Amino acid sequence: MATRDTYKYRIKDGNRIVYYGTTNDLERREREHRSEGMDFTKMEKIGNITTPAAASAWEEGEIKRYKQQHGGDRPKYNQNDTGK
Repeated sequence: MATRDTYKYRIKDGNRIVYYGTTNDLERREREHRSEGMDFTKMEKIGNITTPAAASAWEEGEIKRYKQQHGGDRPKYNQNDTGK
């Protein structure tokens, strides 16, 4: 059975989603994003901790859904369609 050690999260600037991601350490990842120059107002944990595979599938699905709702554009800081 796969270990459940991965968080799903989204980053928002105001009400606008600018990034979807996964991590095993939310606080560290938020610091990393800020040090990389990402401009945002909050990072929100989504749902419960899960397996890496399930989190990755969620991330890819959220980026795809975002693109469908925003004329094919990804969230501002997601560099590709898979999140990887």
